[in-house]
Amino acid sequence: MAIDIPHIVSPIAVFDLDGTLADTAGDLVGTLNVILKQEGLAPLPVSKARDMIGAGARALIQRGFEAAGKELTPDYLDELFKQFMVHYGENICVQTRLYPGVLEALGRLEQAGFILAVCTNKMEEHSIKLLDELGVGHRFAANCGRDTFPYFKPDPRHLTLTIERAGGNPARAVMIGDSRTDIVTAQNAGIPSIAVPFGYTDVPVRELKPDLVINHFDELFAAVRAVMRPLAA
Repeated sequence: MAIDIPHIVSPIAVFDLDGTLADTAGDLVGTLNVILKQEGLAPLPVSKARDMIGAGARALIQRGFEAAGKELTPDYLDELFKQFMVHYGENICVQTRLYPGVLEALGRLEQAGFILAVCTNKMEEHSIKLLDELGVGHRFAANCGRDTFPYFKPDPRHLTLTIERAGGNPARAVMIGDSRTDIVTAQNAGIPSIAVPFGYTDVPVRELKPDLVINHFDELFAAVRAVMRPLAA
């Protein structure tokens, strides 16, 4: 008589990219400053522009021009967005670096049987290129950007479809991010969230009520275990 062995669903950890896995501010603001300079506007220091990041390149351009006191028409914003994407794609990993402890944290999760995935509002092509240049692209079962699906964060379907593409299950998932967008996406999907406080956010992440906040990636594994739902019997 055959014994029915239940299928064990592998847990999955889904990461945001900008401000979570990698500090991308230098290259994003660097490209913004190229655009500002060609328009005769003063460049912005990274320290001032960091909190403008997180909602995509269009929003970054718009916020940069607002800070400079110049309005943009929708059509001209579209044109500048195209220029931004080309320049950024060619200079995507000049100053960008993984945050301390990321490599070790990914390795520990992999050793524990976790599937790894990325769910970012960066364009998929740029997300793939950047993680490959950082030497970690091969570690993620799915790398899904703003244009991968018809939906993007904070729509929860961006997260749940990323999990599906990676071969995971939302019931065994956790989201790691740095901003309101990531936390709200996870909350809307009914998935626990862990936030890092060193990324790009206009308010302290603790005020956004993620399940846990970690200050360094060496705390991630314990945090994931703490928020991960137990397997149903």
